[in-house]
Amino acid sequence: MGEEWQATALEEEASGFQDVIIPGRPAAFAGAEGVRYRTRFDDPRDPGDDVAVIELRGVFAHAEVEATGERLDGDWVAEHDAYFEPLRIPFRPYEENELVVTCQAPQDRFGGIHDSELVPEELAVPGIWWDATLSTCSLPTIDSLTVTPEVTDDGARLHVETTVLTNGPIDERITYSLRPEGDLNARGMMERESVEIDAAGKTTVEHTVEIRDPALWWPRELGRQHHYTLTAKLDGAEHSQKTGFCEVGFEDGQFRVNGEPLNVRGVNLLTDSPEDVDRALSVNANLLRAHAQVLPEAVYERCDEEGLLVWQDLPLTGPGGFDKDHGEYLARTLSRQYGAHPSLAAYGVHDDPVNAFESGLGGGFLDGLRLRWRAWRSGYDAALAEEVADAFPDTRPVFPVVGGPGVDGDAGSYYPGWDYGDAADIDTLLERYPTDVVAEYGAGALPADADGAAADAAGFDAAKHDRRVPGNHEDSQAYQASLLQTISERLRADRIPAVAFSLRDTDTAGMGIFAHDGTPKASEATLARSFAPLQAFLADPTPGTSEVIVANDTPANHDLTVEWTAGEESGSFDAAVDAQGRWRGGSVTVPGDAGEVSILLRVDDHEIENQYDI
Repeated sequence: MGEEWQATALEEEASGFQDVIIPGRPAAFAGAEGVRYRTRFDDPRDPGDDVAVIELRGVFAHAEVEATGERLDGDWVAEHDAYFEPLRIPFRPYEENELVVTCQAPQDRFGGIHDSELVPEELAVPGIWWDATLSTCSLPTIDSLTVTPEVTDDGARLHVETTVLTNGPIDERITYSLRPEGDLNARGMMERESVEIDAAGKTTVEHTVEIRDPALWWPRELGRQHHYTLTAKLDGAEHSQKTGFCEVGFEDGQFRVNGEPLNVRGVNLLTDSPEDVDRALSVNANLLRAHAQVLPEAVYERCDEEGLLVWQDLPLTGPGGFDKDHGEYLARTLSRQYGAHPSLAAYGVHDDPVNAFESGLGGGFLDGLRLRWRAWRSGYDAALAEEVADAFPDTRPVFPVVGGPGVDGDAGSYYPGWDYGDAADIDTLLERYPTDVVAEYGAGALPADADGAAADAAGFDAAKHDRRVPGNHEDSQAYQASLLQTISERLRADRIPAVAFSLRDTDTAGMGIFAHDGTPKASEATLARSFAPLQAFLADPTPGTSEVIVANDTPANHDLTVEWTAGEESGSFDAAVDAQGRWRGGSVTVPGDAGEVSILLRVDDHEIENQYDI
């Protein structure tokens, strides 16, 4: 692709183009409804090359692409409205060429968080966000390869779609080879599929590869991350896709992976950097929820390698109806594009279809939710989300609606201690409005360098924050950490999947455990303790007597010793907890003047600590 790009906002096109860096989100166009990009390049083909291929990734949100030269299908303009699907344009270039890409802000409900107040305008600039490449090839060639793995009773299979690009009739064979990656001791295989094409253009060939006794991909704490690579070859051209075999289900409020129970400890992601995977691992999360956005391939690849599951939402959030047909199209496109990744664990359709509640927690608040629920139902038909959910493959759990208390969603968006009440009121909410999954909970906090600009930060309610926290950024972070500890531990004690909101701020302040620049807040260390796969909790971390809960999310049984210190008091006792189990017992006495309680688990030669500020 041309090294030099220029761009102009559509509403200011008369003022001329300016230099920009692509891929990227030029901050100069923050708030623009549309941006036109252009680049010029010479014919890149070598002798023997038939066509050039432009590939654009992350084209947000609605795009029109014009390429100088005659495209194989006879069109001069390509349109695109699924930013997570690569846009590939084969064409025969001239000696000198120009590419023009016009990107417009979302024209429907499917802009997700980038069409909301959760991210600043500079992160939602219409543009080419992820990648832009120019390649050449001879024909026929393999234009794209889509691989969807499936675990079966007899082993596994790969559903393969191979798009072949030709300049005339062909009668060839595609060779498919499957090889294990790394030190995986498994057999490879090779087989062929006939391809007969009568005319120039693109043709999709379907093929199924059967695999006996496959090595499965596991989340990091349950097993190893086994991978395979499928390569398709045609007349000297080849295309490869890395994949893995993993079966995910959801039944009776619990995720199961390859038939084994998995207690979910997750975080919502509003950003999209591969480094966020490392941040999620640092807090002992085993699942990332792509919150009303679609993550780039680079993030999925890191999750595949690290054994971190992904809950993938459609980019749809906030009140209001939407086009069901378009939602179904996006669901099918999304599952086809990312289905090869074994880390993909679940799908979501509509996030928070009701405005957040602003009332304080109490009888009036809880009772009033019933009226709010009826009013919401009168303006929104949840069956729309359910129909879109049916467009996803049945190989993964789907949560049509994620919503607050009283919405009767498929997963809960519960914010005690932030939107209403106190953190400990999570118990009351779950009793009155039970849910199988708490897909959002948390509180906002200021980063260490916060200043007056935090009041205008995207995704941060400064007025709500100030009602909760009267002090500086240290008090702010302490409040967030305490809230996350309280809710996370109570959800884990009851084995309710817990997905905290959110991993990293998108602006100068926010709900993140990390600031926008990646600096950890105080809640990073706190959540890491609360999310430790093997950890001990106080059932009631207040002065008085409390039992201890030991949560074991590992695949092994453990005999351990619990030691505790509370002010001048201390003690110890033994416990035995089953794999993926919970143990309750013991007795910890917290004096009224104790400022801190420490619990220490001794397991073989390991020590695992948890702390409480009383």
